[in-house]
Amino acid sequence: MNSVSPSSVQYLSTGEEDLLRPEPSRFLAHSPSRGEKNYNGYFNGAESPSQNEALEVDKIKSKLISAGISAWNNVKYGWTVKTKTNFSRTSPLYLLGHCYSLELEDDIEAFKKDFVTRLWLTYRREFPQLEGSIWTTDCGWGCMLRSGQMLLAQGLMAHFLTRGWTWPDSLAAVEIELEPFRPRSFLKAGVSSSRQVPTAQRGRNRRTQELCAEFIWNSQDAEKERHHRNIISWFGDHPAASFGVHQLVEHGKSSGKKAGDWYGPSIVAHIIRRSVEEACETQDLTVYVAQDCTVYKADVIRLCEQTPAACDSNLPAKGKSVIILVPVRLGGETLNPVYMSCVKEIFKLEWCVGIIGGKPKHSLYFIGFQGRFFLTIDSEECSPLPSKEVSTFPLLHKSFHCTSPRKMALSKMDPSCTIGFYARNKTEFEALCVDVTRVLNSSAFRETYSIFTFAEGHAQDYRLDDLCSQLSEQAVQVPNIGKRGKAKRPSTEDFVFL
Repeated sequence: MNSVSPSSVQYLSTGEEDLLRPEPSRFLAHSPSRGEKNYNGYFNGAESPSQNEALEVDKIKSKLISAGISAWNNVKYGWTVKTKTNFSRTSPLYLLGHCYSLELEDDIEAFKKDFVTRLWLTYRREFPQLEGSIWTTDCGWGCMLRSGQMLLAQGLMAHFLTRGWTWPDSLAAVEIELEPFRPRSFLKAGVSSSRQVPTAQRGRNRRTQELCAEFIWNSQDAEKERHHRNIISWFGDHPAASFGVHQLVEHGKSSGKKAGDWYGPSIVAHIIRRSVEEACETQDLTVYVAQDCTVYKADVIRLCEQTPAACDSNLPAKGKSVIILVPVRLGGETLNPVYMSCVKEIFKLEWCVGIIGGKPKHSLYFIGFQGRFFLTIDSEECSPLPSKEVSTFPLLHKSFHCTSPRKMALSKMDPSCTIGFYARNKTEFEALCVDVTRVLNSSAFRETYSIFTFAEGHAQDYRLDDLCSQLSEQAVQVPNIGKRGKAKRPSTEDFVFL
């Protein structure tokens, strides 16, 4: 995300900042005359007309600058150039726990269907104005929110449709969009390729897409397709959508964020938790956010054992499923190479629903890897607001399902990220703990610090708050305060050398 954030207007250079800051002389109606010795620029304690005009002009200028930034981002992210992504046919390709060998034709088709099935949520423009702001687009600042939406969407699909479900209409989308991205190495090696789509047949494929809705609703997968469309509708860009950008921005206010700010992966994890807690559609699902890279098992089990609220009378009386989000930092300024292998092993687990992070100023949703490259879905493509009618969804597949896989070198990943897992019940959570712990404690990673850990009991059992307060009282000495409340620089006498 290399554009200017709307909230960064306050950090403009001096020349640009002058456009926003009114000159002091504008606030004075006129210079005091000899008979007005005590005149301070106001008439009888009221603001002068010229001052009110200046304030109005200021507001208009700020709106124009913000609107200009928004318009520029709409243009910048509205244009995309599709490039081919080549994959190695000798290296296995992992996608959220599923492994594909690209030497096999069946695996190639299975990978295409699996990838296209993932929900794709990108920048939008022309949606209803965000409350408390003037923004009708999230272009240039909402990429991490979009990545968080995609991670949550994957958790919802695993919850309502299972991990092995694939979108029946994905074949029509794959034939048109993914055929140009077939690696050249397949043809050179003599591996049988899938049938090419002649130009004359593309029209028939479009007609197939138009008729696909009727086919799906008459098939045995009709119920799952209803869930599929419902999940998409929950991410609509309007205030009523439970997981739309309007609700996410509203939940972000409790973390000190507002529309136009840049969101980090840790804050987005808590925004997802709040949104799921308040959504009526997901009363049998809960979200747990790890504390200080530690997942406390008893806390998660307590969430799983809760009885869903009576928001939907059709829900069975059972415990809750859980999405576990673990905010981590895998290095200092850049990704520490010692963690790369462990992250790749996590992608081999079906419990994983992806990672949100990216590279500096550019958020990405990570869903797998091949060799030295991550498999990613990019949210930085601006599209107009689609129709709210999900009945016409097959015609809008490009808006919700990505058909262009992308790769990014492992070394380019920003160290700050959030890892997501899904468990359907308490039994699956216990199995998840065993599998993930096995990866984290593998002999190959014993000499490095674990990315995160599982701990028995509740977080309150460890009395972290009390421990921190005791340490602060016993070990921390308040330095002498100098002028303006600043601490004096300590000397060597303040330390004990061991």
